[in-house]
Amino acid sequence: MFRIGDRVCYPMHGIGVIEAIETQTILGEQQEYYILRFAFGSMTAMVPVHMAEQVGVRFLADLNLCNRVEEYLLNGEPLEGSDNWNQRYHDNLEKLRTGDLLSEAQVVKSLADRDRRKGLSTGERKMYLSSRKVLLAELSEITGKDESYFASIIDA
Repeated sequence: MFRIGDRVCYPMHGIGVIEAIETQTILGEQQEYYILRFAFGSMTAMVPVHMAEQVGVRFLADLNLCNRVEEYLLNGEPLEGSDNWNQRYHDNLEKLRTGDLLSEAQVVKSLADRDRRKGLSTGERKMYLSSRKVLLAELSEITGKDESYFASIIDA
């Protein structure tokens, strides 16, 4: 269970802080919710406490994992997805929803590679840009390296 003040990552949204834990009644059902405020913009989210793990909310990655992700971005092969863009989109979306940082890096690296080789559909481009932003922010936050460093690796 998270506590007020904990910094977390919410897949597809990025780094946030647990600002409050509130009990809310929605549609006649009383539940506890994490109130998250995200680092980018003024967006907030309410996540049911009992669903947080299921939707991928997690503590920020540790330095060891970020170093492994950096190594993958530098030297790993992009994963080859389906030739069908719709299937590829759904496969990538499932990986992103897990909240796993390495899976997120695999999606970003694969989409960047595909964009260079063949281009991306509109949906894939949106997925690529948002997941790239989330990945860069977390890697930069944990390692202390500038986002432009990681962006240059992805763009190479």
